[in-house]
Amino acid sequence: MASSDLIPVDDAINHLVARARPVAHTQTVPLADSLDRVLARDYTVPADVPPADNSAVDGYAVRAGDLAGEGPLPVSGRIAAGEAPDALKPGTAVRIFTGSEIPSGADSVIMQERVTVSDDGITINAPVSEGQNIRRRGQDLVQGELALAKGTRIRPQEMGLLGSIGVADVAVYAKLKVAILTTGDELVDPGQPLGPGQIYNSNRYTMLGLLAKAGCAVVLCETLKDTREATRSTLERAAAEADLIITSGGVSVGEEDHVRAVLEESGKLSLWRMASKPGKPMAFGTIADTPVLGLPGNPAAVLVTFLVVGMPFIRACQGRTGVTGPGERLPAAFSTEQPSVRRQYVRARKSMGDDGPVITAYPNQSSGVLSSACWADGLAVVPENETIGQGDPVTYYSFAELLE
Repeated sequence: MASSDLIPVDDAINHLVARARPVAHTQTVPLADSLDRVLARDYTVPADVPPADNSAVDGYAVRAGDLAGEGPLPVSGRIAAGEAPDALKPGTAVRIFTGSEIPSGADSVIMQERVTVSDDGITINAPVSEGQNIRRRGQDLVQGELALAKGTRIRPQEMGLLGSIGVADVAVYAKLKVAILTTGDELVDPGQPLGPGQIYNSNRYTMLGLLAKAGCAVVLCETLKDTREATRSTLERAAAEADLIITSGGVSVGEEDHVRAVLEESGKLSLWRMASKPGKPMAFGTIADTPVLGLPGNPAAVLVTFLVVGMPFIRACQGRTGVTGPGERLPAAFSTEQPSVRRQYVRARKSMGDDGPVITAYPNQSSGVLSSACWADGLAVVPENETIGQGDPVTYYSFAELLE
């Protein structure tokens, strides 16, 4: 296939995302179990957060206008968190604690470290301005506004925000059901002895980890036999159980690469071969109307292609609003010699150079070297038809950002 027949990476991503069908089924889960799920509805604020002015520190609530006189200011009461306060008596202070509601009549809170306490009251040892150390009602959220939008992936901070508006049970999309199919008669499960010509099935476990991080549910995980009939029957069975099928291997041009052939014969192949390095023999299509993402067979290429192309598609299928972030532009501490018609994704990590952060590349970028990804923290991008020299700015994506 000529280089002009390769699908540009951005076009491949757009092709997949345009064909994503968001999960339709929703369910309600306890807030405590909602981490990494995707909101199935908007959540608006039922009441101001916080619901009343409250103290940001431990100290004394006062009226700033009462502090012009000389001598200690009498302490007329004490307000603990959770108590409904009485109004502040004019010309006095009231002991208050972090989170306690500000009494009417008070307009400032003085930190306890800024006062001297005596039997006659408190002597203030620092300037006082109106409104200091007070967290205002609605400072965080105002009644009626949107707190979190449908399609938001729930992180710990979203869990806390939902809790702050009183949500105990959360409406979320059902998890995307994914079937993992690895191809190759040479594959052996870890724990079994290797025979001649055999290798351990590492791709299965890479994909299991990636899908767990992506918040998906794996419903089928099998190794395909290298026959056309076995490939077809397993793909059709997976299509009946899963929302998405992901394969590794079987999509190149070899005589035993049956996944692509089955898609062409019994389903639909809508995309094949991408201008990416690694990841060129990537395929996408459907079998029995279920999408099939065919990843390459080499271990590092599986990881890179899943992150670059698979994750945007999975996000769209999950109904998520988030997209891959912009990455970072940092100086390269590596160079490339020859430009390529394919966009290169270099296993790399951020480290400190003499003048600040730089991006260092693993020395062996072979698509079969998975140890490079264990050394790396992310991917550096070498654009099509360009080279990178030492010190040139390069775009870097952390693995965490790509999986977000």
